[in-house]
Amino acid sequence: MVETLLELAGIGKTYPGVRALDNVSLRLHRGEVLGLIGENGAGKSTLMRVLGGVIEPSEGVIRIAGTEYARMTVGEATRAGIAFVHQELNLFENLDVAANVFIGREKLTGGPLKLVDSAQMRAGVTPLLARLGADFTPDTLVGDLSIAQRQMVEIAKALSIDARIIIMDEPTSSLTISETERLLEVIADLKTHGISVIYISHRLGEIMSCADRVVVLRDGRTVGELARHELSHVAMIRLMIGRDLKALYTPPKRPPQPGGCNIVDLVTTAFPDRHINLSVRRGEILGLAGLVGAGRTSLARTAFGIDPLLGGEIRIDDVPVGVASPRDAIEQGIYLVPEDRKKSGLVLELPIRENVTLASLLNYARMWLVDGAAERKAANEQARRLSIKAPSVDIEAVALSGGNQQKIVLGKWLSMQPRVMFFDEPTRGIDVGAKSEIYALMRDLADRGVAIVMISSDMEEVIGVSDRVAVMHEGAVSGVLERDQLSEYNVLRLAMGQAVQTTEVAAS
Repeated sequence: MVETLLELAGIGKTYPGVRALDNVSLRLHRGEVLGLIGENGAGKSTLMRVLGGVIEPSEGVIRIAGTEYARMTVGEATRAGIAFVHQELNLFENLDVAANVFIGREKLTGGPLKLVDSAQMRAGVTPLLARLGADFTPDTLVGDLSIAQRQMVEIAKALSIDARIIIMDEPTSSLTISETERLLEVIADLKTHGISVIYISHRLGEIMSCADRVVVLRDGRTVGELARHELSHVAMIRLMIGRDLKALYTPPKRPPQPGGCNIVDLVTTAFPDRHINLSVRRGEILGLAGLVGAGRTSLARTAFGIDPLLGGEIRIDDVPVGVASPRDAIEQGIYLVPEDRKKSGLVLELPIRENVTLASLLNYARMWLVDGAAERKAANEQARRLSIKAPSVDIEAVALSGGNQQKIVLGKWLSMQPRVMFFDEPTRGIDVGAKSEIYALMRDLADRGVAIVMISSDMEEVIGVSDRVAVMHEGAVSGVLERDQLSEYNVLRLAMGQAVQTTEVAAS
């Protein structure tokens, strides 16, 4: 008989003027992986904060292993065996792994002196790391670990409190393909030990790989549940956005045009002994695939003038252009939508209007004073054009969802005259509805003659969006695939430095 470990019944949460959760119910069985999906703003985070004791629900009850709570405190949630692995990891880089696992629960020695017993903590963490297959030790500094390794530390922390329920919020957003596969293996092992996982992700392929069931939230309500045998991209997307998404990827209206951007024998600081040759035509979306560390972001940063160009040249419409700084790139019409929009694409504390006009501020200045009316007019135009969901362009960027923040970065460049645009992981951490809008905006730019390079680690995105795909391996382009050659198999072979096989060879 299936044992129900957790039940949320009729959970509601009301803020002044906002109904964040409305009669949400779900159940979680022991040793089950429950996928929790929905667009940004659907209520997933609010619901998990209720479960974690961070916020108090307005109504409803929480039942854990037969014990009923009208609300939970953080301490009660921890004692009940609920642990979180957040997208933004909460670790102290200056402490070692053992100290992070037992932070706030340190093992003590020395009687009244209450000295931290580091040896005992390391001894306690060692079997947890072995269980997770970690390739580091309890005395390793967290600052020396990769993102994937730090995630293992968070999971070890959860295991150290005898967690029965682990909530993973976008756990693979910064992981490579191999690291993601390792995490899914860890989740499968947790299941065999009777630990339940609530897995929140916008990557539906991962949900299909690991989830036993899926619960879908939309506008703060539970709108559906899918059993394992019912899972498909179509079914999940239909519940998430309330309609069939027949064409997530917008097809081109016309073929690529003559001209565009040619990168000839370009040398970056990341791979000073390799030469990059790449061409993207006007009106084309060129996908740029490859394993993490292959040099894709270095190429974009060099083309935009952030990193120095050590050799080679960039040509636009067959004319060499000098790019020694981002200002040079902007003057040439080369723009970059960076991978980390919060760190590099926006000033989060500034309002929408100031972010939109930041790169072209002199265009809105009169006698070195910013013309506020002109600035607001430009920002409102981009907000309407890009369907940015905000009550006013005076709202700070930090208050918006990831999808709307990405649109602000786009609006900054679209208010100017783009000729070549690099998109680095343009939909990372964005829900499927916002992804569709971003894809449509990229296609609209291409249809207007802009040459677009899209760097992405999402294989479905690369194959679905791109007109052609260039693949990088160890700092150089290992091959270019035409539309009729696009497949996950071909992309991965090139990403690993292998040649693309013909159909006959591959089949034999």
